[in-house]
Amino acid sequence: MVFSSLPFWYAFFPLCMLCYFISPRIGWRNGVLIAFSLLFYAWGEPVYLFLMLATVTVNYGMARLIGKRKGTPTAKAALIVTAVFNLGALGLFKYGGMFTDAFNALTGLHIPGPGLALPIGISFYTFQVFSYVIDVYRGETEAQRSFPKLLLFVTLFHQLVAGPIVRYNHIAAEIDRRSADAAAMWAGIERFVAGLFKKAVLANICGSLAATYLDPARLGSLAVLEAWFGIVMFALQIYFDFSAYSDMAIGMGHMIGFHYHENFNYPYTARSVSEFWRRWHMSLGTFFRDYVYIPLGGNRRRMYLNLLIVWFLTGLWHGASWNFVLWGLYFFVFIALEKLFLRRWLEKIPRALSHLYLVLVALFGWVFFYYTDLGEAMTFFARLFGVGASGWTNPGFETTLLNNMFFIALAVAACFPLVRPLKNICRNLERRGLGAARTVFGLRCVSAAALLFVSTVMLVGNSYNPFIYFRF
Repeated sequence: MVFSSLPFWYAFFPLCMLCYFISPRIGWRNGVLIAFSLLFYAWGEPVYLFLMLATVTVNYGMARLIGKRKGTPTAKAALIVTAVFNLGALGLFKYGGMFTDAFNALTGLHIPGPGLALPIGISFYTFQVFSYVIDVYRGETEAQRSFPKLLLFVTLFHQLVAGPIVRYNHIAAEIDRRSADAAAMWAGIERFVAGLFKKAVLANICGSLAATYLDPARLGSLAVLEAWFGIVMFALQIYFDFSAYSDMAIGMGHMIGFHYHENFNYPYTARSVSEFWRRWHMSLGTFFRDYVYIPLGGNRRRMYLNLLIVWFLTGLWHGASWNFVLWGLYFFVFIALEKLFLRRWLEKIPRALSHLYLVLVALFGWVFFYYTDLGEAMTFFARLFGVGASGWTNPGFETTLLNNMFFIALAVAACFPLVRPLKNICRNLERRGLGAARTVFGLRCVSAAALLFVSTVMLVGNSYNPFIYFRF
């Protein structure tokens, strides 16, 4: 089940909210959330529900042991056991086939891979629960004594399969005590509906156009402008796809009193690769910073080696294929160059040029992300620069461009923080008196209803509704 589906929005979620708010105590409400979260996960993969429960059980037990034996060899041994279990499960289910193929290529053997399906969201919930155990070991948080409360933290369906990656200490207090007034409820609804619109309309249309022009079978006849158009559409698709799910997760959290951290901050407005990654998938970036980069030495010693390790792991986290590793190392090169000398140069040149630099670097990076076959990626790069292309354009491309002109303009505009000034105007109007406040609220209701209506129409009339990050 996905958030951008009619059964979720019009059946599963309303029923969950009804059961939640008729429950009189926080313990019962937590129980409702656990039950619906387990149902949400089991809807798509009931078998792998047991893997997730086993992960929670092992990490719960090891964290309790670490909490009782702080500073002793037993605590360190428990942390090692937890690391072996978590990373072993992740390696087996996500990277087993990749590493087996690499081993066979190096040795000439023909060892069969595990052939296991990838459990949905395994990267997200593994990182979340492992970060909790590490924080307990560091003494930054207390071990949770209640198994159901830890189970709620890991399985909460808002962020279970697509993030943002939530730290235990960010919401530990809210697991025990939380509330949501009318203002918070309404803010959550607006955020969810905005995310639904980004996914159902912007991401899906961008994705459909990208799939048309990035199809490997079409590389032989691809024109230059078609190649550029396709990769721009994919860049927009992956941004709207993932940020929309973060918006919906944050919105649902607001409705019941959970406050998840922001995950995206208009990354395509950045002027450098370093800034881009401070704005993109921020919860993953801070995870690698706090649990890999800083423990390795951060900026104090072996900075470039530390960066290399982090970006190798970042690429590997995104998929069990070497193109993702190459994608991560590609961004490492630019971040290292920026630390060496590029950043000073970027700060001196006009803002438009530094922004163009970032956009081009990001677009070329998405080529490695999209094509798992390196040969296809190189062929596509050739088409971008006219090598082997069928010309500047092909018949029908101009028609596609014209038919989608309004939508393309809307998608590009949505990459910029244009909503913030509108929110400030609304706040200023609300301060003018009750009448103005009611008018603003009425307009907000109409806007939310319109976005929900358009999203529903798109979901009903369009069978194309993929979600890229489910494979991570």
